Amino acid sequence: MNGVTGRMGHRQHLVGSILALRAAGGLDLGDGTRLWPEPVLVGRRAPVLRSLAERHGLTRWSTDLDAVLSDPSVDIYFDAQITAAREAALRTAVAAGKHVYCEKPVAAGAAAALELARLAQGRGVRHGVVQDKLFLPGPRALKRLVDDGFFGRVLSVRGEFGYWVFEGDRRPAQRPSWNYRAEDGGGIVLDMFPHWEYLLRELFGPVRAVTARAVTHVPRRWDERGAPYAATADDAAYAVLELDGGVVAQINSSWAVRVHRDDLLELQVDGTEGSAVAGLRHCRVQHRATTPRPVWDPDRAVREPYRDQWQHVPDDAAPDGEAADGEASGYGGPDNGGAHAFRAQWELFLRHVALDEPWRWDLFAGARGTLLAELALRSSAEGRRLDVPEPQR
Repeated sequence: MNGVTGRMGHRQHLVGSILALRAAGGLDLGDGTRLWPEPVLVGRRAPVLRSLAERHGLTRWSTDLDAVLSDPSVDIYFDAQITAAREAALRTAVAAGKHVYCEKPVAAGAAAALELARLAQGRGVRHGVVQDKLFLPGPRALKRLVDDGFFGRVLSVRGEFGYWVFEGDRRPAQRPSWNYRAEDGGGIVLDMFPHWEYLLRELFGPVRAVTARAVTHVPRRWDERGAPYAATADDAAYAVLELDGGVVAQINSSWAVRVHRDDLLELQVDGTEGSAVAGLRHCRVQHRATTPRPVWDPDRAVREPYRDQWQHVPDDAAPDGEAADGEASGYGGPDNGGAHAFRAQWELFLRHVALDEPWRWDLFAGARGTLLAELALRSSAEGRRLDVPEPQR
């Protein structure tokens, strides 16, 4: 596990996923056996790795990635490093014959991401990319509504994502400084558009065209040592994404916005028969039959309690990860029920490696996300709409 000294790698992947599985006695493979994940912590700073390992009762850590990858007892390489370091490390792991699982984006550019996927495919190793938001209650509810035909014909999707990330001078920043340096692989487009690609694809259909405007609203920030630096990466992006079937998605992404919504991400889906508003962990709907009849009159105060006229959609994943019929509850994962999205996908990837169970969130999926981010940045730079092709395996 490379990069677990960072916030995401530590909290979501090491503690929330791998160590949580160990605390549960390992992953139940369904045949009377349990898979026991044994993490090897890898990074550049020995004191930090040593401290992290001791804190969690682990014994294996190293600053020598090549030595770890040459160890025959290591089966999987996981990468949550900064974007600029990920591609080279993944290439080394694939060449060593290790299965690979990684955060997004898988590389800084689409061509490199696609080449990496083809290398893994040619080497015959299992490969996957984190697509965690598919496993959360809100998106799962949207998926169920789509599959049940609740929306009728989907017309549009409107997404709002973001929050205010402090500059780091008067109050500490909530994100690492490299996120705001383009030379280190930073930027909200490269960070978030891979998420929008897989969410839109799996819920409504693939993105076929993009028009975007990426900007840097806050040009000066302060790093972890309190030193000022120039923010060279975009911290906000405004995009129109055209999907298969004529669906139009508008998504605003910003680290320079204050939250006036129920979640840091909300998607509103409007269809001919109904609409839904979903965050990461909630979903509300309004059917055609219960839709009010608003009348525009700017001279009168609004009397309709519009927000109260929506119905809550319950999360149908049982707490123990079993659906009502006793089968594994879809995206929730065999042992999880969707309570922790990262762990849910980890469970599926481990089962894919150990049992050859089906898996579709591979490095080619990661390449699609990187391609969308690359085209969005190009659309912004050139001021025009761009088609989004389907990468060829």
